[in-house]
Amino acid sequence: MNYETVIGLEVHAELKTKTKIYCGCSTEFGGEVNTHTCPICVGFPGVLPVLNKQVVEYAIKAGLATNCNITPVGKQDRKNYFYPDLPKAYQTSQYDLPICVGGYVEIETEDGPKKIRLTRIHIEEDAGKLLHDFGEGTLVDYNRGGVPLIEIVSEPDLRSSQEAHTFLEQLKAILEYTDVSDCKMQEGSLRCDVNVSVRPEGATEFGIRTEMKNVNSFRAAVRAIEYESKRQIAVLENGDEVTQETRRWDEASGKSVPMRSKEDAQDYRYFPEPDLVNIVIDDEWVARVRETLPELPQARIKRYIADLGLTDYDAGLIASNKKLAVLFEETVALGAKPKAVSNWILGDVSRILNERDIELDESKLTPQALASLIELIEKGTISNNAGKKVLPDIFDGCDDVTKLVEEKGLVQISDDSALMEIVTQVLADNEKSVNDYKGGNERAIGFLVGQCMKASKGKGNPQKFNELLKQNLG
Repeated sequence: MNYETVIGLEVHAELKTKTKIYCGCSTEFGGEVNTHTCPICVGFPGVLPVLNKQVVEYAIKAGLATNCNITPVGKQDRKNYFYPDLPKAYQTSQYDLPICVGGYVEIETEDGPKKIRLTRIHIEEDAGKLLHDFGEGTLVDYNRGGVPLIEIVSEPDLRSSQEAHTFLEQLKAILEYTDVSDCKMQEGSLRCDVNVSVRPEGATEFGIRTEMKNVNSFRAAVRAIEYESKRQIAVLENGDEVTQETRRWDEASGKSVPMRSKEDAQDYRYFPEPDLVNIVIDDEWVARVRETLPELPQARIKRYIADLGLTDYDAGLIASNKKLAVLFEETVALGAKPKAVSNWILGDVSRILNERDIELDESKLTPQALASLIELIEKGTISNNAGKKVLPDIFDGCDDVTKLVEEKGLVQISDDSALMEIVTQVLADNEKSVNDYKGGNERAIGFLVGQCMKASKGKGNPQKFNELLKQNLG
């Protein structure tokens, strides 16, 4: 029997506010343990939280960017499931009146565009961090407790791990473009819970789902979906029933393991948070936020294709990463050809970023330096290979590319008379290849160009060598 996988995602994104959701403590990542805390975020008796207005504004912005409706009057709720890493032992979240409802994110699939519907986007506080590596006990760092989150809940519209990956990439790009989250997955700024079920192909009813908590990379999400789908199919093929439960994804072993039976909404015993007033969002506020929306990834892809001549593939890759898109646009604005800029960004720039395991803003590469490098290649001052050699130095902060290539002795010889001396000698030394070319073997010209480059110690202009060889060979 063939089965269909059904996937829904719950994506948690930390917001880029300077202070926490209900107090004035810093949200900066990496502080000393329990230094970003106060009586409010560690739940002292008698304290009163105050909602950070910027949190609501960012949630509205994320909702508008994902085609959601904004709830005019919302509220916050207590989620009474035991949280060992929140001193209150409960989480403040939203239940029946979230800030954003409906909406969708459009992705590209093998069958064309597909809209992945969103159920809701709501705000809530993050929990602290349990530290298990201290003797026999467990310690708690409350720095992260109270950091504001938005939770973006999708409908079960995804049907493969690849669709889920594309959805997460698109959603990450939207959050980065709107500047509501830095999406640094290595710091936990973006993570997701993965809900998976399977059903026979053609069935209309959903199967029993399981949830995998806090998957913190796109690669892990793909692996988790594929593993859990196969596991559930094996259970059904064996004549058993899938158990509704929460599981933990173990990236090291590539397996999911049971944690507890899956809770439904009623198990959380939501009730309105008595210490916080309703959230009132009028049309004027929504309109002001809408005016701040930037050009979003899908619109940018269309412009890159229509106005700058990029392929669908290249435009999609560049637009999916805000930092790369900014580098691309600023370099093109300096006069570099869009296709050449695209080739460098998707080629050697991305390669170096991957090799160094860094983000673009962690390097010292500037649009000015990249534009200068491309200009030197276009003019024939240096070869493409020479450009590849100096790019690492540009990453390290060298902006004077012209001076750099001169110091490294990479400037190409393009003077016809100087090149002609080399061409004459190479033709004299390679009579067989000359005869092969004259006999119709056009590939022989490549060998001769190589010999010319070798004789010039890599400094000759290969295009010029090609032209001069053909002229002399008739």
